[in-house]
Amino acid sequence: MPIRRRHTKSRPVDGARYIPGTLLLALALLHAGTTTAGMLTFKSGTRQVTLLELYTSQGCSSCPPAERWLNEYVDDAALWTRIVPLAFHVDYWDYIGWKDVYASAEHGERQRDYARAGKARSVYTPGLFANGREWRGWTLRVNPRASSKEPGSLSVTVTAGRVTATFETATAPYELHIALLGFDINTRVERGENRNSTLKQQFVVLAHESHVSGNGHWRVPLPQGKLTAPRYAIAAWVSTPGDPAPLQATGGWLPAMSGE
Repeated sequence: MPIRRRHTKSRPVDGARYIPGTLLLALALLHAGTTTAGMLTFKSGTRQVTLLELYTSQGCSSCPPAERWLNEYVDDAALWTRIVPLAFHVDYWDYIGWKDVYASAEHGERQRDYARAGKARSVYTPGLFANGREWRGWTLRVNPRASSKEPGSLSVTVTAGRVTATFETATAPYELHIALLGFDINTRVERGENRNSTLKQQFVVLAHESHVSGNGHWRVPLPQGKLTAPRYAIAAWVSTPGDPAPLQATGGWLPAMSGE
């Protein structure tokens, strides 16, 4: 199908509620403080952790099988330590009958950045990238090959509504990406290609921000999502400015919001 953009009106999906981002953040940190003294730290180690990006849409009938495959990483022993999965919902299928409230034009633009960089042959869903390279192994239900690169360690600390990060080998400007992820999201789709289906989605990117640093050190706000989810996690990765391919990644659960 040709790629087009058009927004259509729809009712909020089941289980999704809009709340102010500041309230969402305050609730997260309130509960986090009861188990972690208000501080969470995630470290990648020196070996490259695989950032696995799925570009998907609730309006795409080909996407649910890829999402079910990605969902299995929730219970994988390699989660966060060797692989960090994300699901970027794109809006370029909204016009065919169902508006995906988790989608944004920015997510689709990131996918196009990969195509412009020659790392994908076209822009489509479901589209997967492993460490910045187009990857289709999910159709065979195999995992991406672990990287042997050692780009250095990325350390991320979340405290008091801010993220402090260090990329230890930084010798030039680097870009830190931070994503707030939502889990156990159930959506009843009423129109479009997935009509009358209930989609269970994990690793949904609720908010994504990036920040450039010339010395490999950052202190920036934690991204604030507009939609709630039963569980949350944070994903962080570094890249060079102008290149979407990740160099190193880390992440982990936000226990406050996961009910742990």
